[in-house]
Amino acid sequence: MAHSCFHCGLPAHEQYSATVDGELRNFCCVGCQAVAMAIVEGGLGDFYQYRESTNPKVKEVSQAYLEFDLHEVQADIISRVSQSTFRVRFYLESISCAACAWLIENYLGQTEAISRVSVNATTQICTIEWDKSKLPLSSLMHKLELIGYSPRPASSQAAAESARNIQRSHLMRLGVAGIGMMQVGMVAVALYAGGIQGIESGWQGFLRWVSFVFATPVMLYSAQPFFYSAWRALKLKSLNMDVPVCIALVLAYGASIYATLTNTGEVYFDSVSMFTFFLLLGRYLEMRARHSNQNKSQHNLNLLPLTAQKVQDSQYITVPLKSVKVGDTLHIEAGAVFPADGTVIAGSTTADESLLTGESTPVNKTKGCSVIAGSVNGDTAVTICVTAVGDNTALSVIENLVDEAQQQKPAQVAFADKIAGKFVAAVLVVSCVVGGYWLWQDSSRALWVVLSVLVITCPCALSLATPAALTAGTTKLREQGFLVRSKHVLETLAKINHVVFDKTGTLTAGQFSIEQVVCVRESFDEGSVLTLVAALEAHSRHPIASAFKHIPFIEPASQVSVIPGLGIEGDWMGARYKFGKKELAAEHVDFPPAISSNSTGLWQCLADSNGVVAWLCLSDTVRPETAEVLNGLQAQGLRTSLLSGDRQANVDKFALNLALAHQAGDILPQGKLAYVNEHQQAGDTIMMVGDGINDAPVLSGADVSVAMPKATELAQIKSDAVLLHDNLHTLLQALATAKTVQAVIRQNLAWALLYNVLALPAAAMGLIPPYLAAAGMSLSSLVVVVNSLRVART
Repeated sequence: MAHSCFHCGLPAHEQYSATVDGELRNFCCVGCQAVAMAIVEGGLGDFYQYRESTNPKVKEVSQAYLEFDLHEVQADIISRVSQSTFRVRFYLESISCAACAWLIENYLGQTEAISRVSVNATTQICTIEWDKSKLPLSSLMHKLELIGYSPRPASSQAAAESARNIQRSHLMRLGVAGIGMMQVGMVAVALYAGGIQGIESGWQGFLRWVSFVFATPVMLYSAQPFFYSAWRALKLKSLNMDVPVCIALVLAYGASIYATLTNTGEVYFDSVSMFTFFLLLGRYLEMRARHSNQNKSQHNLNLLPLTAQKVQDSQYITVPLKSVKVGDTLHIEAGAVFPADGTVIAGSTTADESLLTGESTPVNKTKGCSVIAGSVNGDTAVTICVTAVGDNTALSVIENLVDEAQQQKPAQVAFADKIAGKFVAAVLVVSCVVGGYWLWQDSSRALWVVLSVLVITCPCALSLATPAALTAGTTKLREQGFLVRSKHVLETLAKINHVVFDKTGTLTAGQFSIEQVVCVRESFDEGSVLTLVAALEAHSRHPIASAFKHIPFIEPASQVSVIPGLGIEGDWMGARYKFGKKELAAEHVDFPPAISSNSTGLWQCLADSNGVVAWLCLSDTVRPETAEVLNGLQAQGLRTSLLSGDRQANVDKFALNLALAHQAGDILPQGKLAYVNEHQQAGDTIMMVGDGINDAPVLSGADVSVAMPKATELAQIKSDAVLLHDNLHTLLQALATAKTVQAVIRQNLAWALLYNVLALPAAAMGLIPPYLAAAGMSLSSLVVVVNSLRVART
């Protein structure tokens, strides 16, 4: 009978037992027994094979999480994804390895109410999207507790605590290795000097034992992460870069112990300590470089003030930011940070939104304008009405999107990891061949030559070459106002040769004004037509709707639906109306002669079941940077096209003085998608830039899709990237950054391969001792990281 619990490792009791993997296992309590049975019955029994340590003891949780079902508590920890789907992020301190992440994702993934589970084993953050109406939050947390992971809402404090713990652990291991290296190094000097000048056997044995004492903590404690990583890879029947490192450490340490016990041969305790120290130092510096990007995102969130000035009964009351709710009125002093998203209701000012958009020019804010949490108020105090707080603010949404994008593994990274795995296998074969040669040529040097080969050819630089550059590039784009949402964007952007634009809201400002109203029926005048259209467009987020926001209406429209590419329809005052392109009114509707001769504006039709009611002419303005951006794209050799649902005559006139290779009007969403697919089949790599629900299909079909900052929510969901400000120059910057990133990746890969090509023969010929091999490998990794950081400075 086992004397320890199979699940948590505590003393087991005979009355709690169950069959796992065909063997009778004992447990300490009914909780651990139930968890083990739940894991096995769920088809996840492989978890126990791949876990790296025992799990924590299961707690009683029947009533533990009921408070998280309170609306006031959930307001700070969950966010809405869709009408019925919500997102929550938990910090799971008990996650210790990839097997834990696998278990959580597969166990929760079997629950019908849960649509998505993502676990980052490094940060110990679990992101879950689920239907709250089918599964209360307390039950969701209870499910995590049942498999041994106590959840607590993820917060900046939890993330910072995790980062501090990781850094503290690295520094402790590095410190032990450094002290051990110095002490063993001093003893090694005496041993080497004695070997040259002569030393008594007793003193030699004593100094070897002293070296053993100092090197053992380095081997058993400082080098522990290498052994964990290698063991996990071997259990999963794969090879990673830590496998040859561990083989080298075990060989050197084992041979040194044998030489010490028998007082024969050579000892390598100094080499063990030195290359453990150099490896840890290199990885610590790499970790700091990688975490610097995460710290920037966290710094953005930390800029929000802890308190806000709430306006209540004409008084300014200082309240905690957490108590601020949607609909509250806040007073923002000049120079203060906006604590929440909102709308200006009194005063006018400027706001520095560079934190989010990368645009350094202050933005004018007057009554009715939106302000963003984290932006800085200008030199005038204003009053705002809060529209979003906490995780629902634009700042939090952007940072969450960045986190999700960074958790994805691009194809380039996956390919590099695959190559690194094969390279490790080749290194092991080469080491065996080199070892065999030196055993035949000079057996006294065989061991340290093999150690040097194993260490110096570790493919750390090869594995870092791509992810380090991609991380730096993603951060750079974020600072420029180009938010990457999909893993392939940086790789594909560098290959773009054709850019397709929508017109309205993309190449134009999307700020429509009403130029003319032509009433067709006598029962409708201009005022009633505008009131009717305003009631319909109140339900739309298309840029055209902005032209009617200032028009008041008493009777709202109902049963409103958007018809992609055509317009909008709904019930108003007992009748069904349609507003949009003329094709929406009937299959064959011609413009009246007075209208068809005037092609300077965007003509829209208002109709009911009896036909056309009125015609409205709307005008939009071209973005001031449109011509310059199109010229810049053309100068880079890129083909540019314009696809619009506007009339062909308007599109032709709009494109008259612009650098466009092709323009087409009267195109429905299906036509835009067909155009993109046709050119993709011809070999083009296409970037689509669009705004509005009409562009959602073509955004999904393009190689890279970019949504404008005021795009509808659906368009942003379908896009691979989002512009954070209304400046098309960001597209030129993004293309340049993507090409820089790919150039840096090629440089990194070239350096990593060149280093290994030159270092391997030198090590095989016995020209490089083990400690220099460790230093060289660490240096090669640092070169890759430092070179990648250049992306942020270009």
